[in-house]
Amino acid sequence: MTTTQTRHQVPRSTMADAEKFNRLYLIKNVKALRATYQIRLLTYRAVTEGLKLVLKVPSACEFQPSLLELIKKTGNAILREDY
Repeated sequence: MTTTQTRHQVPRSTMADAEKFNRLYLIKNVKALRATYQIRLLTYRAVTEGLKLVLKVPSACEFQPSLLELIKKTGNAILREDY
């Protein structure tokens, strides 16, 4: 496994809550969701490895404009799954 580091040699990474088959799952229990560093990093991983990032959120969760823009840029790499 390779890690990237900041200029101060601090490892930077994030993990999905679950990985099954060709999907990375990120589970959030929030009212609004934006394109956080964690989501952007997992999206990059999904795109480079040919995976799908599934955001499991409550049905009342609203995606902020930053996340909608990221979804538009990455095509079908990000999926929403309500619970």
